[in-house]
Amino acid sequence: MADFAEDVVVLEPDALDVEGAGPGAPHRRQLHALLAMGHRQLERWFPQITDDLLSGGARLGTGAAIQFYVDGTLKAPVHDAQMIGTTRTFLERVVRQRVRSLPGVRSVAGRATGLIVREGRVQGVRFTAGGNEADHELDADFVVDAMGRSSRLGAWLEHAGWPAPALDRMRVDLGYATASFHRGSELPGTVIAHSSPGPSTNYQPALSEPGALAAVEDNRWAVVTAGYADYRPTRDPAAFLARMKRCVSPLQEVALKCELASEVETFHFRESQRREFTRLTRFPGGLVALGDAVATVNPIYGQGLTLATLQASSLAAHLRSGASPHEPARGYFRRAAVVVDAAWQLCTTADLAQPHITGPYPRGYPVLRWAADRITEASVTDPEINRTYMDVVNMVRHPRALTHPRTLLRTARHLLTR
Repeated sequence: MADFAEDVVVLEPDALDVEGAGPGAPHRRQLHALLAMGHRQLERWFPQITDDLLSGGARLGTGAAIQFYVDGTLKAPVHDAQMIGTTRTFLERVVRQRVRSLPGVRSVAGRATGLIVREGRVQGVRFTAGGNEADHELDADFVVDAMGRSSRLGAWLEHAGWPAPALDRMRVDLGYATASFHRGSELPGTVIAHSSPGPSTNYQPALSEPGALAAVEDNRWAVVTAGYADYRPTRDPAAFLARMKRCVSPLQEVALKCELASEVETFHFRESQRREFTRLTRFPGGLVALGDAVATVNPIYGQGLTLATLQASSLAAHLRSGASPHEPARGYFRRAAVVVDAAWQLCTTADLAQPHITGPYPRGYPVLRWAADRITEASVTDPEINRTYMDVVNMVRHPRALTHPRTLLRTARHLLTR
């Protein structure tokens, strides 16, 4: 996008419009463990950003310092794995600083109210600023919708006489709670710990407590607990600690030894969404959507940032292909759909294990579910299968890697010899 830096308008979320959010809303402080592909992409776009994060207090975990548990059992470590523990607030601040320091980038504070569409393409945006309700116009060669899951792009397109993208939904009804704890000398070999229910508990949070912690800046532990429907966590500190004590040993130890350093905050994720831009037969030039404005999947899998960075790379590939920024960006949307569809397939298929989620079910779901259960079981003790499993979760490899004959054969051998 460097060639268009001075003529690109990026529509970011208005804090008051994000679902369940306002300034300083709970999800803004949640822990963030940078998954492998998201980390790679950030480092690609912002060289040495890892050093910036670590110098600010984020923690880098490798190998055994990254601990994933399924049904309370620690999985086989992936020895060359790397993850960074940081809060989302700190990560966003560092990224924003790096973007603003780029030549040709300037910020305009305001609230976008619509698109300027002329001659079959978007030529700018309308916005209000400074508490004044009067509209201003900002001309642009290229506009990026990064307004998040509450994006108003569909309504703006229809108002301008263009079709809105179809919206796929899956009701999830997830709740999660976050809090931070003072970090001392406990758990010296742990940077990330993550616990999830699995096949032996039929993926039920009430039977195998889900939760995660990360060592983050300011000598804190950032902790999250989660649950669905009637098992969603509350803001009660005592209940939060009780959940941690029912979880795996790293969370138990922090609950018993560390002092709570913040209030408990909660967030409700109602549904996964995917906007199907590739289905549109008409779309204006000079416009794309990116990140949560395209798709949001269950945040318990931690793939949001990775999805956004991969879409940014898809956009770069589209622009470098020689495509005109004034033409409909069909090449970008096709590229982005590859990564979006992979995340959607993985997350929604996993979510269907919850009894309150009633579909839609993909074709052959019972067979898919049975095979996924067996691979999950094998990944607990087999390092090679776990590497493939984690590569898929971290979006380094496509979900089809889990159904590769080599993976299936190794899983079958594992199950026969256990």
